[in-house]
Amino acid sequence: MQYKQYHSLPKKYIKNKIKEFLKEDMVANDVTTISTIKKPKNIIAKIYALEELIYAGSQILPYFFNSKCKLKSHKKDGAIIFPGDVIGEISGPSNFVLSIERIMLNLIQRLSGIASTTHEFVQIVKDHNIKILDTRKTTPGLRLFEKYAVSIGGGFNHRLDLSKGILIKDNHILSAGSISNAINSFKKHNLNLPIEIEIDNLKQLKEALKLPIDGILLDNMKPHMIKKAVEMIKNTNSTIFIEASGGITKKNLHSFINTKIDAISTGAITHSAISKDIKLEFI
Repeated sequence: MQYKQYHSLPKKYIKNKIKEFLKEDMVANDVTTISTIKKPKNIIAKIYALEELIYAGSQILPYFFNSKCKLKSHKKDGAIIFPGDVIGEISGPSNFVLSIERIMLNLIQRLSGIASTTHEFVQIVKDHNIKILDTRKTTPGLRLFEKYAVSIGGGFNHRLDLSKGILIKDNHILSAGSISNAINSFKKHNLNLPIEIEIDNLKQLKEALKLPIDGILLDNMKPHMIKKAVEMIKNTNSTIFIEASGGITKKNLHSFINTKIDAISTGAITHSAISKDIKLEFI
């Protein structure tokens, strides 16, 4: 079961988002810069890392600068960057660079944090044929950026939004009355989309395995229960995609790697990622 993977970002999306972010920060009315710099001069500034990170930002940086600026990018997305490494060099009007600096850094720090956290998860499971998937637990307004950062870190993108796939969760099942009711209702809509069901226990799993489904999400199950569930699934239909989710963090990830699942989906790589320390400095 595969959803669209975001290995690159649409130019229009980047431009529109940056325009929105700069407007939010009132860059056009930067009273500090306007009132303190009477005659802006051209400067050279370096963007560099203050800690080790997986970089995510080379596709984005060029869209922050106008025609009066020149950007030299020294690092590509996915690169391992060490403290002191220069990511890029900017030449241009001091007032412009000062006004856009914070928003620019905020975004690439955030995305590099997600890429770095994802990379750490991927390194733990890489020898066990398990994919690390993102979730919809993303920052409102930044989802596509953040899913891109997951891809840069070596992870895989789950569905982008609610329209891209069927994921029947516990509250859907409760509202529909049963798993069978939910699936039968879905079939009436003739939607050509993959169907995945969230399973909390083995009783639900037995019911789900009687139905035409593409994937099963084993939610908040302990590793020993996951092993039992995987055996049941593979004995019934070896083509069903199996993912585990719910409370899986870097600390307990090792306990899930020998369960023979296909993937682990975790919100931790987005909602709990810590922004990396990146600085801009005039030279």
